[in-house]
Amino acid sequence: MKAILIEKALTSVDQMTVHTVPDPVPKKGEILVDCKAAGLNFFDILQVQEKYQIKPPYPYIPGAEFAGVITQIHPETKSPYKVGDRVFGSTQGCYAEKLTVSAKNLLPIPDNISFEQAAGLFITYPTSYVALAIRAQLKEGEWCLIHAAAGGVGLCAVQIAKALGAKVIATAGSQEKLDVALKNGADFAVNYRDKDWTAQVLKITGGKGADVVYDPVGLINESLRCAAWCARVLVVGFAAGTIEKIPANRILLKNISVVGVHWGAYSKHDMATIAQVWTELLDLFAKEKLVPVVYDKIYQGLDSVKTGLNDLAARKTFGKAIVAINGVAPSHSKL
Repeated sequence: MKAILIEKALTSVDQMTVHTVPDPVPKKGEILVDCKAAGLNFFDILQVQEKYQIKPPYPYIPGAEFAGVITQIHPETKSPYKVGDRVFGSTQGCYAEKLTVSAKNLLPIPDNISFEQAAGLFITYPTSYVALAIRAQLKEGEWCLIHAAAGGVGLCAVQIAKALGAKVIATAGSQEKLDVALKNGADFAVNYRDKDWTAQVLKITGGKGADVVYDPVGLINESLRCAAWCARVLVVGFAAGTIEKIPANRILLKNISVVGVHWGAYSKHDMATIAQVWTELLDLFAKEKLVPVVYDKIYQGLDSVKTGLNDLAARKTFGKAIVAINGVAPSHSKL
């Protein structure tokens, strides 16, 4: 099969190359999947440069999210699936034509969702859902401020917050991305490059401030200026590259709760919540209250992965950037 193979640390994703490698063979507990599409993630860039916390032994295949069709199930694997099922999930090695994955890391693709849409679901949507619905307990009618609202997790957060009945203020760094957020349900949009963006948020909320702040960027300190009394501030990530030091006095004065969100850690500490999150998310997808947004340019073929990752790093994309593995899948394909 064809796959991107990493044999040593790279200085740039431009050094990625496609190789012919042996087909993977499923072990006990695993399923073999014909990979149709894969999600592009910023941490893929960090991983191939040995800057990410997960460092697979060389040689390895990068990529962590996929959608495809089951082609083989190990005889000793307990699974509700059968050969031919459309599935999505996560495993190391998704930038490949075929992959093996633990049965517990698979989910069925809803009938109304394409391979391209499904390839970007496994990390972004549950991250945003557990953040807003469970960690922040976002309530109907509350003000929710969502940073980087046109990005992978951000756009998911906009849709989820609206599904929960909140009033959404989206932020982004360009008018184009603000328009994407508004198109996908945001009620208001603010450019966080404006010097007075926190004042704009306060004005929109009638001076109250945001009840919940969703931050995958690293804008906590500034957000505290426009957070409401008893606000819940969600620390989701640090896309800006700096881990902030938060002034505790501001937290105290407004009775603010600063809440961490690490979706990946639930698999170690709280499997029950994982089941709950996916049950509720799949129901929302089926009812089309959530509709996965794929970046307009679907990258075609494994050779285009480096182009997609460079676009992701340059913040040219919105929603979820996806690669069609064989370079032939039309947009929104289901077969």
